[in-house]
Amino acid sequence: MGKGPALSLAVQYACVGEALPTRPRIRRWVKAACEGAAEVTVRFVDAEEGQSLNRDYRGKDYATNVLSFVYESEPLTLGDLVLCLPVVLKEAAAQGKPVEAHCAHLIVHGMLHLQGYDHEGDDAQAQRMEQREREILARLGYPDPYV
Repeated sequence: MGKGPALSLAVQYACVGEALPTRPRIRRWVKAACEGAAEVTVRFVDAEEGQSLNRDYRGKDYATNVLSFVYESEPLTLGDLVLCLPVVLKEAAAQGKPVEAHCAHLIVHGMLHLQGYDHEGDDAQAQRMEQREREILARLGYPDPYV
């Protein structure tokens, strides 16, 4: 069977779009970033839901690319990732990146948040998190998202 830690993954598509990644692809990205057993829901939303969640939970009244909701981080990672498809598409286009690579990066980024990584604390934490993202994405065959 599969190697690595146990993963229970739910994927929800609360919006439509040709660029939405498939469930198997999302599972591959989530698994690559898992450092232990996890129960995770990944939800793709439209701009309205993305803005509402960001406003209600972070006090920021705009849609953002990815939100991480951590319910438990040890011994089991338990949480939700919410990706706002219109923001993801706009960012990928602005950065000249394939949408798939940007989605992979945001899911890896969100998974690291669920497991306690942080980039807003201090520079050392941010560098540690970015390095971990680079390693995981390289293993998945994606270019460095910070270049």
